[in-house]
Amino acid sequence: MIVLFLFWAGTLAMFVAYIRSQRGIAAQQAQGDALRDQRIKELAKRVDDYQNGSVRMGEALHELRAVVAPLPDKLTQLEQRDPSSLSFAQAARLVGMGASVDELTQSCGLTQAEAELMSKLHKS
Repeated sequence: MIVLFLFWAGTLAMFVAYIRSQRGIAAQQAQGDALRDQRIKELAKRVDDYQNGSVRMGEALHELRAVVAPLPDKLTQLEQRDPSSLSFAQAARLVGMGASVDELTQSCGLTQAEAELMSKLHKS
């Protein structure tokens, strides 16, 4: 009987030790879960911030496209209305083909200073 009691007491002690170790493991897991949940919340906030920034950037690009879209037509209209701008466009093309300052003054009707400026701006 004493042996059975000692065996039962030993088993009970081992069971209590096992329960305590399981509680410790559960506490560690709960702490790890809390840290993981906090990190997930932080990352979700960062993703939201990036997404909001991307949306704002897209809206800004859309507005910029609306502003820039009519510019080629306006430029064409200006070139057709102002004969001096046409000579500047022609001078830019001639400089690109290697024309000298004297050739620019003769063929485009530019002053010497204008021809030199066009030559320096469009040489590349």
